[in-house]
Amino acid sequence: MSPLLEALRHIVGAPHVLTRADADLTVYEQDWRKRTHGHALAVVRPASAAQVADVVKTCAAAGTSIVPQGGNTGLVVGSTPDSSGQQVVLSLSRLNAVRAIDAANLTMTVEAGCILQAVQQAARDAGFLFPLSLAAQGSCQIGGNLATNAGGTQVLRYGNARELCLGLEVVTASGEIWHGLSGLRKDNTGYDLRDLFVGSEGTLGIITAATLKLFPLPAAQLTAWAAVPSLEAAVALLGLAQRHLGAGLTGFEVMGQFALGLTARHYPQLRVPLYESSPYCVLLENSDNESEAHARVRFEALLEAALELGHVTDAVVAENLSQAHALWHIRESIPLAQAEEGLNIKHDISLPVSAIPTFCTQTDALLASAIPGVRLVNFGHLGDGNLHYNVQAPVGVDGAAFLGAHEAQVNTLVYDQVHAFGGSISAEHGVGSLKVDSLVKYKSPVALELMRSIKAALDPQGILNPGRIIATIYIAA
Repeated sequence: MSPLLEALRHIVGAPHVLTRADADLTVYEQDWRKRTHGHALAVVRPASAAQVADVVKTCAAAGTSIVPQGGNTGLVVGSTPDSSGQQVVLSLSRLNAVRAIDAANLTMTVEAGCILQAVQQAARDAGFLFPLSLAAQGSCQIGGNLATNAGGTQVLRYGNARELCLGLEVVTASGEIWHGLSGLRKDNTGYDLRDLFVGSEGTLGIITAATLKLFPLPAAQLTAWAAVPSLEAAVALLGLAQRHLGAGLTGFEVMGQFALGLTARHYPQLRVPLYESSPYCVLLENSDNESEAHARVRFEALLEAALELGHVTDAVVAENLSQAHALWHIRESIPLAQAEEGLNIKHDISLPVSAIPTFCTQTDALLASAIPGVRLVNFGHLGDGNLHYNVQAPVGVDGAAFLGAHEAQVNTLVYDQVHAFGGSISAEHGVGSLKVDSLVKYKSPVALELMRSIKAALDPQGILNPGRIIATIYIAA
């Protein structure tokens, strides 16, 4: 056994240093979409921030790079090892404690390996809401959510993961621990280190714990599913909903007809409403601290006004929580239905909300002209300008062959359009390794140089998640 592996076993215990000789590492070495399969030197599973720090120090001394990994549910290949067999995957799954809940301060402190759904439930058990919500919440971990600045379905009201975090505990590239688990909402004592590490995808430090914001549980939560005649009408409905509901508008999702058709085909038990006669449907949610009766009056008044104005052609309102969950389950099943249909080209883009209808009209036409028969799976968080503008192969064309022949062409076309409309090529999934080259093309040179300077200052050896976000060559000292 190598001296490095022996040292790592001494730190975390022999059962928690996994190699191919004693375990199947597929779950750690393969990305969620099963597009990339790496080869790790070992998977190391520390149980505390102190152990993480010792692992980092040991790997740094050996010149071995580290790939931090949470639930490994990312979509941009940001947490799987390369094929060299020389990288250590550092799994945070054993750091899964809820350390504290401060009811008066409306905060909870949790370790990085806590499953998001467990964080939500712990908050609810204490009488509060932790609003970060996304399809992978049953398996993704809060450390990964923060490292990628995850978004989800309630960004419109509560913001991304960054806005929900008040403090962090982070292990630096030198193996020191920054104890920054402050529950303060105001602290103007210099650079905001928390915001530096949130969204850094494990390239600047390893998040081991976080202090998160909590909110009172809403007294009423109402959900509606509406058919709209166009994306222009969906944007108009959004504006009307914001005027009627104000801060109570929690979620506003748009779903194209083809995306919903895939869901209906592959999951017929879900009974997708209203999609067959409408190009788009919208799922909107209103959470309020008023009584449900008062909230329902306002919600139904919004839908009546939308029908009169022609923003909506038909709508259904969930009568109870079970029906609301069923509607949200349809929305969350779109990515799964798309996977059932075959490999596809995924885009996680953001645009000014006002630009979305024109962007889609123009880009749809460009793709149809470039690749006849191509199918567009367009859905996402219209309320915050985030679309999952995905591209499926024409009927009868093998998905893998389609990606091999057209992925670069499609990405260039879509990203050029996004750039022309003042948008971003990554809204909530991060950059990972998939978008490193694209970032160089679409990000400001000044911004890239600042990012490289930060990386070089905080990780001079380049051992933390190399090849992610920015491509930098390091020369060992």
